[in-house]
Amino acid sequence: MKRTRLLALLLAAALASPLIAQQPLRSPWDSSKIRLTDAQFDCPAPVRLSADLTTDGFYSDARSSVIDPARWKAYTESSGPYKHLGDQAVAAADAYRTTGSRAAAQCVLKLLDSAAADKVFTGHMSSRQAYYVQGWVIGALAVAWLKVRDSGLVTPGETSTLAQWMKIVARQTMDYYDAARAKPGGEAMNNHLYWAGVEVAAIAIAANDRSMFDWAMATYHNGVQQITPEGTLPLEMRRGQRALHYHLYAIAPLVYLAEFGEDNGLPLFAENDHALKRLVNRSIAGLQDTAFFDQQAGIKQETPSEPPSAEAISWAKIYVKRFPDPAISAVLAKATSLSYMYLGGLPPD
Repeated sequence: MKRTRLLALLLAAALASPLIAQQPLRSPWDSSKIRLTDAQFDCPAPVRLSADLTTDGFYSDARSSVIDPARWKAYTESSGPYKHLGDQAVAAADAYRTTGSRAAAQCVLKLLDSAAADKVFTGHMSSRQAYYVQGWVIGALAVAWLKVRDSGLVTPGETSTLAQWMKIVARQTMDYYDAARAKPGGEAMNNHLYWAGVEVAAIAIAANDRSMFDWAMATYHNGVQQITPEGTLPLEMRRGQRALHYHLYAIAPLVYLAEFGEDNGLPLFAENDHALKRLVNRSIAGLQDTAFFDQQAGIKQETPSEPPSAEAISWAKIYVKRFPDPAISAVLAKATSLSYMYLGGLPPD
């Protein structure tokens, strides 16, 4: 049933595509041209990474709500070098966007060129967690590319090489989730699928690949169709003491997917009777008072971080620009940083 439903969503996205297929795919960063400057930027030396990734999950319970310290340590050590590449690339991309630094834009390309030459993430992914890390980091690298592609510094050869590399990784992601939907369990339909959608959407826009973009948009449709009238996601409500955390974690990719869609002529924020708005309102209220989530999840929620982390709230910069809301803006104003690597660093202006 789930597989049939997702195929229907993919078909719906494909039917809508001819209406806008004539136009190159756009990103939220294409609307503002950055003027190159001579601002300095200290670019780190690229680190050689394997095409394979061997890592594993870090939760100790069936709900994936309790972190095991030993497993967390092993995970951070094995995934750390790959995540560090993402951190470096998005830092350079944001330096270019904020200062116009030619050196920063060149740094992004240097890091991406090195990773493409090493075929990072194109090899064997050892576990579900490895696929998650693969998606988060390659998605961040794709956004970093989108942020600098207007710099005039990207050669046609680089564009072709980077697109080919990233599309190989995106196809791995698509194949993994398409296969996972045929198996029992919820990971192929929960927040992981939306994060995969962000990865594939960013790569699709960078490579101007409409079929990949349609796949990514179908992940959004899957998510918003699950949002209840009360503004919750049933699969995330199963996460025990981290149910609120995972609602916020799911909002981030859904907002980015909606923004990617809107920039390409798809009215996604309004889908399912403005379901995303219900999810946002419910989750923001949870940051103020966890009582609803305590009751629905059947367990006291983890205390939300204060000030809110970029992971929890950076998406709101996009959201309030389209839908001004004093309560959300007040939470957003408390954040000390809005840079979250999984989303490619700073959100668009």
